Amino acid sequence: MTSENLAPRTSRRLRADRARQVADVLRRQVLQDAFGAGPLPHEDVLAAEFDASRNTVREALDLLRDEGLVRRVPGSGTLVVAEKVPHGLNRLEGLAETLHEHGRISNEVRAFGPVRAPGPVARRLGLPDGAEVVYLERLRRLNGLPLSLDLTYLAPDIGAALDPADLADRDVFRLIEEAAGTPLGSAEITLEAVNADAHSATVLEVPRGGALLMLERLTTLADGRPVDLEYVRFRGDRLAMRGLLLRDLP
Repeated sequence: MTSENLAPRTSRRLRADRARQVADVLRRQVLQDAFGAGPLPHEDVLAAEFDASRNTVREALDLLRDEGLVRRVPGSGTLVVAEKVPHGLNRLEGLAETLHEHGRISNEVRAFGPVRAPGPVARRLGLPDGAEVVYLERLRRLNGLPLSLDLTYLAPDIGAALDPADLADRDVFRLIEEAAGTPLGSAEITLEAVNADAHSATVLEVPRGGALLMLERLTTLADGRPVDLEYVRFRGDRLAMRGLLLRDLP
């Protein structure tokens, strides 16, 4: 391949790389409502601010449009159309506690009752293989819009003490503490991206195969006893994980 053929491809690749860099900075501004109710700055203004070409800025805005965060309106500019709510990772809180400033969380209880725990679930909860646990599945909505699908395995004594009627309006963390008579202590979490399976896609109203945020959380009581193992699938277009990490220096 000659250098003449290589140069245009290299230029396009470098512009695409630069567009992603610009989009990453703009995404945070959009999510933090930096532009208020108005449009984003004009492409020329953004190009000067980022020391980038207009084509690069245009590609960056296209990336945000494809994520559903903005829309391009001829004559009006680029408008913010979707807001992601922040989910804090600094404290062990239920969804309603975390997002209370952003609206009302409602729970649709889709399943609740005793099941035989899969071996890995039983072991994570410190139970013998074949033990019975209480399984809970909820669709969580924020201001009426689907936000997460929560699949939860509860220690049998804790689950048996819960009233299904309470699960529609209250966070399960508060109910666990009341049932146990002791506060929760800590949680071990894993956060990763997964593709929406047919069931999750239907319930969360997203395309099948679309990206979801998956939070796996094993929650223990203050005495260290594990009582709650959750697999929570969040709509990535409606929620952003945020936290403050402190470095302990030796």
